Amino acid sequence: MSGNEKDKDPAALKEEGNTLFKAGDMQGALCCYTKALKLSDRQAESAVLYRNRSACYLKLEEYSKAEADASKALDTDPGDVKARFRRAQAFQKLGRLDQAFLDAQRCAQLEPKNKAFQDLLRQLGAHIQQKSLQQNSTDARVQQMFSLLLDGSANDSDRQKAAQNLVVLSREDAGAEQIFRNDGVKLIQRLLQSKQEDVVLSALRTLVGLCTGHQSRTMAIVNELGMEQLCAVMGAGASTVSLAACHLLQVMFEALTEGMKREIRGKDEAILPGELEPSKELRSMLRHLLEMMPASNVSGVGRDGAINLLVKQVPRKSLKNPDNSLTLWVIDQGLKKILEVAGTVAELSEGPPLTDNSHMSCSVLLSKLYDDLKSDKERENFNKLCEEYVHRSGLDAKLRAIQTVSVLLQGPSDVGNRTLEMSGMIDAVISLCASEDVIHQQVAVEALIHAAGKAKRASFITANGVALLKDLYKKSENDRIRVRALVGLCKLGSAGGTDFSMKQFAEGSTLKLAKQCRKWLCNESLPPTSRRWSVEGLAYLTFDADVKEDLVQDKNALLAMCELAKSEDKTVLFAVGSTLVNCTNSYDVEKPDPQMVELAKYAKQHVPEEHPKDAPSYVEKRLVKLLEAGVVSALVCMVKQESPALTEACRECIARVFLALVERQEDRGTVVAQGGGKALIPLASDNTDNGKIKAAQALAKITITSNPEIAFPGERIYETVRPLVSLLSLECTLLQNFEALMALTNLAGISERLRQKLIKEKAVPKIEGYMFEEHDLVRASATECMCNMVLSTEVQKQYLATGNDRLKLLVLYSGEEDERLRKAAAGTLAMLTAEQPELCARIPGTTTHWLEIVQALLLSEITDLRHRGVVIVHNMMQAEKSLAETLMESEALEILSVLAKGGEGIKQILKCLCVSYKNCDEQ
Repeated sequence: MSGNEKDKDPAALKEEGNTLFKAGDMQGALCCYTKALKLSDRQAESAVLYRNRSACYLKLEEYSKAEADASKALDTDPGDVKARFRRAQAFQKLGRLDQAFLDAQRCAQLEPKNKAFQDLLRQLGAHIQQKSLQQNSTDARVQQMFSLLLDGSANDSDRQKAAQNLVVLSREDAGAEQIFRNDGVKLIQRLLQSKQEDVVLSALRTLVGLCTGHQSRTMAIVNELGMEQLCAVMGAGASTVSLAACHLLQVMFEALTEGMKREIRGKDEAILPGELEPSKELRSMLRHLLEMMPASNVSGVGRDGAINLLVKQVPRKSLKNPDNSLTLWVIDQGLKKILEVAGTVAELSEGPPLTDNSHMSCSVLLSKLYDDLKSDKERENFNKLCEEYVHRSGLDAKLRAIQTVSVLLQGPSDVGNRTLEMSGMIDAVISLCASEDVIHQQVAVEALIHAAGKAKRASFITANGVALLKDLYKKSENDRIRVRALVGLCKLGSAGGTDFSMKQFAEGSTLKLAKQCRKWLCNESLPPTSRRWSVEGLAYLTFDADVKEDLVQDKNALLAMCELAKSEDKTVLFAVGSTLVNCTNSYDVEKPDPQMVELAKYAKQHVPEEHPKDAPSYVEKRLVKLLEAGVVSALVCMVKQESPALTEACRECIARVFLALVERQEDRGTVVAQGGGKALIPLASDNTDNGKIKAAQALAKITITSNPEIAFPGERIYETVRPLVSLLSLECTLLQNFEALMALTNLAGISERLRQKLIKEKAVPKIEGYMFEEHDLVRASATECMCNMVLSTEVQKQYLATGNDRLKLLVLYSGEEDERLRKAAAGTLAMLTAEQPELCARIPGTTTHWLEIVQALLLSEITDLRHRGVVIVHNMMQAEKSLAETLMESEALEILSVLAKGGEGIKQILKCLCVSYKNCDEQ
């Protein structure tokens, strides 16, 4: 039957599926059964196909699908004992032991002598009994803790201990279920009203245990507690309670959104009231968060938590998803509420309480919402709403408007530019810069700083900003104003970037500005916000290599900057990251074509020049100084920050700096010892596309030269695989490809579990692709990686499969001139022929020169190659008599004899000779 006819015949497809199933190819069998089901029009035939597909799903550990298919088979034929047994196995894996027991019991009744059925029945009986005992024990513990917590006469310490035990219990499946079933939520509701912070924290952490990964339970809890109470707890004064409540709401959001992606099955259905829908509950929760924005009774920390939740939950995770309706709904319902926070001047009595991070968090949220819009119409509506909010009369209103513009310029800058250019706005900024009120002056100067370089059409600011800021810097008696004016000057003075020939200020002026920034940075008497502004100034000034050199020589300034990076003020993160990127020269620099440079000079056009102190020798010394100052621990703290201020751009900066720090092999141990390896893993998964590559490359460098099991202990080593495999892409450079292959070679040599992880991440076909690369080092490193991968049986099967040239490539590479490639290919061949003797007989069919290649290995002057050659010959002689005869008739036997007399590898060689003589005697 031809291939096309087979694809139209359900019976043929079923047989093909059966063959693939027996061969261990579950995906192939699954595909055949699925195709056959689409073609089959007979119920009995479909029932068998469903039963067979259920077996595939069991092997693939997709137990819900296995149960569904087995149930469909039983709908047609309730007496199908195989389908019932498979459903029992699926129920067991899904934790539905009672249903599994009933199916296993029925199987045993139908076939009493079947040992597999009896074994499963006994196993399930023991599990059910154990669960029952555990449940009874848990019931008693829950009741005991509830009684203690409700007892008003109990000691506070005893009640706190009971509350903490409740948290531990909620993290167990059985415990969480019992707490929920025994009206635990009502008790927790009472605990949330406690005046004791520890008790409230325990109540919140218990709710986290109940909600984690459980959609229906989460919806029931939200419905019973009410978002008003949860938001009230998050808006409370204590920061620890507020952060715990924020974490609880994050877990609730995740449970609801994940649950919407999958069908609610089994026991979840019994918990979920019919009138509740996840999408409605989700919007209701978001509405309450938006109501928190302008509320004066909400603490600054609570408001930051609400903003953080909106940043994480509202915008689309991927722009490939066409549905941005949630963003449009939030803009419609809450943009003006968000702008209320953006326009609040913290030092004035009016408006909601803020923290130092609130405005930056608002900027990030507004930027995320604006970037999530798809059409000009949607963006125009966003602009219109912002303009309506900003267009107010009166001094206080103008002050709030300028503050709002300042926040917009840090977020969606196009919107900020547009609002800044509204009639009278620029004039208001300039006039307030001359105000005698320090608060008014501060708001105006900050707006001027954010406008510099972004307000493309606000020509007055860019043309006259330097004179205005210089005047403020020289004449103001308040350091808060002076440091901000200084940052504005730094920003305007760094317009030339790293181009040495584009100096904005007179010689030495930039160094004077940087010196003043360092002075303020080290001045602990200044408020943290003012010290943060000094880092902003350095972020701009460190484009100049002279400034970089002065900064790294100032150990106190470096230590102060690192301490600031670890502080509560999250708004400093990007400034610190940018400063370190500049100091380490880890920004991208495109080297111009020399011919184009000559043409530009001839045409008298400007040609960028590199500063002499940006040479590699200077950069290397700066890296050493930064490591000595403890910059790694600062970067690790920055990565751990749970704040909207840790934007993707900020993460990319951190990844770039880490990559620069691990460039020298001798520094990698220091980076790992201070937690750098652990910090790089999240940076490689949650980052800009460029940032992911930089973080993955830094991971590769560490994995190449350090013991991966020490650098990434425990389960962390498995998290490195995906980022490293991602570097095996055409979008990456050959150096990144090479380093990834080297790192994966080390991982593949550690354990079978790691090799399985590589297989699961589809690394094998990518490694094979690089075995054909023209670059010698990349080709050799890919072959070395494959040498370790063939230790896995699954990879060996790919070489056993017919219709490919995998084996031929190894044989040919074993005869190449490149020593490294020959070693890798011959080593792979030696292992494959040892593990899969069947491949030995195929070697002569790969190329007519196979014997010459083997003999060349034996005659090589390199010991490692001779050893590999001996092993290959030994394996071939053992595998098949005809191969032994061919080798004996050739010069191979003579070469082995000569090598044996030389005493080199004598045991292995003599073993080969013994095999050859034995085969000879049998003739």
